[in-house]
Amino acid sequence: MILDQRDRLIVALDIDSVARAEALVAQLGDSVTFYKVGYQLVFNGGLPFAQALVASGKKVFLDMKLHDIGNTVAKGVEAIARMGVTFLTVHAFPQTMRAAVEGARGSDLKVLGVTVLTSYDAADLAESGYRQSVSDLVSLRVGQALEIGLPGLVLSPEEAAATRRRVGDRMLLVTPGVRPAGSDSGDQKRIMTPGDALRAGADHLVVGRPIVAAADPKAAALAIQAEIAAAV
Repeated sequence: MILDQRDRLIVALDIDSVARAEALVAQLGDSVTFYKVGYQLVFNGGLPFAQALVASGKKVFLDMKLHDIGNTVAKGVEAIARMGVTFLTVHAFPQTMRAAVEGARGSDLKVLGVTVLTSYDAADLAESGYRQSVSDLVSLRVGQALEIGLPGLVLSPEEAAATRRRVGDRMLLVTPGVRPAGSDSGDQKRIMTPGDALRAGADHLVVGRPIVAAADPKAAALAIQAEIAAAV
């Protein structure tokens, strides 16, 4: 249940400097309550910064996409759960998801399974050795995640509607690949506008460059928040 509608927007801090991330968070102020911290920032000192965000009252989505042997994943998730972040990603392979659920047991951490990256299309899957279409592979992983009891999934907006019909309210759906109308798609291949993604069944929208690279990031964030409010 999302008590604060502002939590639906997750701003991706895909920035290589903690100082720049701190400045952006200060600039965005109360317009944003939820931030994603991924590899680019983590490997530039971002873990202490993520903990500082949590301490300041913000929510944090730690986007690490863990995938390793079960014991390593479980122990890593246990450690991350102690940080107080809200979301953590793992790749949606069954053994990894099972280990992550075990590692998060007893904590408030919600583990999200990454189905198929939004920068992938059918040609990318074929090059990687998969015979399924994107939608078929996402469907397979949705079923496995449901059986394992994963709290949520990361998937493109294009798969959100079918997935929502299948999972009902049993799982959170988090969608990257969200671009306001007229924005550059960048390296994303399966995209949708914020309003359309929410109407398709997404709970949270991950938006990076359209806010982070905007001339006025706070105005860009507020515009997306307004679109979210209209859609929900």
